[in-house]
Parts: sequence; structure tokens; C-alpha cells
Amino acid sequence: MARLVRWTALTAAAALLTAGCTGGSSGDEAGDGGTGGGRPSVAPSGVPEALAAQKLDWGRCEATDDTPAPGGDWRCTTLKVPLDWSKPDGETIGLALIRSKARGKERIGSLLFNFGGPGGSGVSMMPSYADTTSALHQRYDLVSWDPRGVAASHGIRCREDEAIEAAESVDGTPDTPAEEQAFLEDAADFGKGCEKSAGPLMAHVSTTDTARDMDLMRHVLGDESMHYFGISYGTELGGVYAHLFPQRVGRVILDAVVDPTADMIGHAENQTRGFQRALDGYLKSTGQDPAAGSRKIAALLDRLDAEPLPTSSPGRKLTQTLALTGIVLPLYSQAGWPVLTSALEAAEKGDGSKLLALADGYNERDDSGGYGTTTHSQRVISCLDAKQRPTLEETRKLLPRFEEISPVFGAFLGWDTAGWCHDWPVPGQHETPEVSAPGADPILVVGNTGDPATPYEGARRMADELGQDVGVLLTWKGEGHGAYGSGSDCVDSAIDGYLLKGTVPEDGTVCS
Repeated sequence: MARLVRWTALTAAAALLTAGCTGGSSGDEAGDGGTGGGRPSVAPSGVPEALAAQKLDWGRCEATDDTPAPGGDWRCTTLKVPLDWSKPDGETIGLALIRSKARGKERIGSLLFNFGGPGGSGVSMMPSYADTTSALHQRYDLVSWDPRGVAASHGIRCREDEAIEAAESVDGTPDTPAEEQAFLEDAADFGKGCEKSAGPLMAHVSTTDTARDMDLMRHVLGDESMHYFGISYGTELGGVYAHLFPQRVGRVILDAVVDPTADMIGHAENQTRGFQRALDGYLKSTGQDPAAGSRKIAALLDRLDAEPLPTSSPGRKLTQTLALTGIVLPLYSQAGWPVLTSALEAAEKGDGSKLLALADGYNERDDSGGYGTTTHSQRVISCLDAKQRPTLEETRKLLPRFEEISPVFGAFLGWDTAGWCHDWPVPGQHETPEVSAPGADPILVVGNTGDPATPYEGARRMADELGQDVGVLLTWKGEGHGAYGSGSDCVDSAIDGYLLKGTVPEDGTVCS
């Protein structure tokens, strides 16, 4: 069983278009990044001197299994952080960082990026995002990292490739007691694999743990304030950081905002609603009535539940769950809508190859049958964050509500609430994250009315939860997941003006 929707802004888009690093000695790159304002950085309280005073040895980045070495002026290193933040003098782990220094002379400081997930690799993603942030690169060092439990930072792998492919046959919308049992057994087996891979780290990969890592990172990089750009799940991480360290908040952007007031079930409902809205927008663009078009797609999925389609991939068929995953991916961006049309037309004619290719892109499956581990890390992090563990009976009662919201996505995301953290080895930490940040400088919250994965309502709620005079809402009436760099000069100018000049837009500004 694999979750169908991730809070990931850019990995999904990259997968659609295509359907680590190590520290080494490098003389002139050694040392911290300095601070643009010239004032000393304040160390996080309680951090031992050995960690607070560590020097980063920046070296040439190396290729990983997924991405080639970025080259150019990108440099990589490892930051040491406590395994357990309640015992900062204890065992440490290493976090992989990547940086490209500011290209202009009027440097502000470091701008730290988290691209979402949870579980996305910032080390892999940051260089590919540099063109989008070229204006920001003039005055900021662009910095990202693999959070604990992700990729080069003690990445967690819960299953081997063969087992992942075998699990694709598990029905994500079970119809019989036998299918329900297989669904829950698969979920429990996944959790056991995560625990075996992660060991002691399993209980220390929460969003709060990562927010504390960020504050040590800020200090070691030499920055007095945290300048931060969070996308998708990165907005929740940014909100948690602001709550813990409001006095350290500098210029912070939260784009494609996760609703901080929603629990696990609330998030599933939000995403069901968001993806149905995106599907409606897609169907309208093709001249179809959204209700009729949705019924047609739902009928296709029902047929696949009974009989998967053949594909050109040897030994593999397009199941109902894989088909839905393939539909989800191109809804992340309007650029993917023509691809979705082609894939649906092929499936209606009996060929599941194109939808399977889209599903493989989303699931990070390569041509040799190898799978990425973003979903593994995502599940470990989100199940440590969230307390809710809906039972089978509770989920059955929820299903009519989900199916009323969306005939296409409702059943899948409703069942996901039962399976995602079923029989999880460690308890969750909270119902909803705390993001209130009284006394913090203004934080720019950017919401897109057509966002499928993090629906627009979450942006207003984040701005409200951050607090009066802290959360500043900027709205874009657009489509796709994330607003910056998506084609709106109004949005890009507002964000650039805020990050580069400190100009805070008026709360409630709307870009159409």
C-alpha cells in the first residue's frame, strides 16, 4: 500500500517531465557562511559547544543513485546534530547540506529551502530550482538539506524493490474481508520494515526534531535570523520553526500551504477536495462537464478494480491504485493536463501503459525496476507527527463522506486513513502542529486557489494561526501546486520584493 498523494511541490513535477552529497576538503570553501548583517549568530540554547562551534567543511558534491553531481559552484557538507534533542549531549547524526554562495556583492545571508514531502531530498532538488530563484541568488546563499531520515541523511528504506512492486497488487480500496485483511497486513508489514531500517532514529524524525536541526543549522551557517522558503510540507515545517523560535524568524516564505488546523483525517479530506477541484478544472479545459467526466473516470477505475489493463511493461498490469496514482501526477501542474488526456484516452481503448508510466514517475520507479524512498521517509515522519490511528470500523464510517466529496479520489484517500499508520511501531506526537508565533516578524503566506495537494483554505488558516501581525496572506488565482515561479509576475514580484528588500505586501493581496 502506497499513499497516493504527497505534499511535495517539485519532485512530482520533475517526475512528470521525465515520465547526496559528501563533504570533502576543498580549501577555499571550508568554514561557515558568515552573516550578511555583520552581527554575531546566537547559538541555540542547550546545545553543547562541540556542536555549536562546529565548522562546515564544504567540498565538491558527488552523484547519487538518483541524480548526477551538480557541479558548478555547488558545494556539499555534513552538519552534526543530536539524535535525540532531549539529550543534546548524546549520540549525534549527520545531515547532508548543499549550498551555492550569493553571486552579488550585497549579500543578505543564507536562504534555506525545504521542498516538501515530507521526505523530499533538498540536496537533489536545490540545484534544479536555482533557475527559478536566480534573482534571490544574487543576494542569498541558496542552501538546502536532506532532513533526518531522508536520502543522504540516514535515509530510511522500509522495503526492497521486489517487495514494493509486489505490494502494487494490494487493493487500495478493499471490497471484501479478505482484501481488507491483506490491506492492513501490508500496512503493518511496511511499518515493521521501517522500524528495522531506522532503528533508534524511528522515534526522532518528527517535524519538531527537524525544526530544531534548522536552528542549529542557522547558527553554524553564521546567520542571526532564519531566512527560509518552505514549499508544501515545508510550510508546516516553517510554521513549527516559527513557533519554537519566533525571535529568530527573518524573512520567511510559506508557499503551497499545509493546513495547520487539520488532523490526519482532515488532511485527507482537504486533499480529496483539492484534487477533485483540480480534476474539475482539467475537465472543463477539455470541454467536458466536470460531473460527467468524473463519473466516466470513476467507471474506468471500477473496471480496473475488477480487471487490470495490460501494459507494455513486461509482467505488469495497470491496477486501479496505479491508475489513480497516474491520474494524480499530472494534476500537480497545468503543463501535465495534455499528458493526462493522452493517458486516459489510451486506457479507455484498453492500453494501460501511459497511466502506468505516470504512476511510475510518481512512485520514483526507474526503468530497471528500482524505486526511490521518498514515500518511505514521508510515512515515517508523518506517522511520528500524527497521533490519529483510525480503526477499520472508523474508516468505514468515513467513506461515504469522502466519496461525496469526490467520486474519483474519495474512496482511495478515505481508506488511506486506515492504512497509512496502521499498527505503527511508535506513537504519534500531536493531533495538529502548533504554529503560533507571537512576536515574530511578518511571515508571507502564499496560497493558490487551484492548488490540488494543499488546498487554498490552508493558507488562510496558516496566516491566522501564526497570529496577528505575523501571518500575511498573498493569494494567487491560479492552477497547480505552488505559486512562485509558476507564471505570475505579480506573485514573483511580491515574493522577490519581500525577500530582497523586506517589503511586506498588504495582507489580503490578490494576484489574478
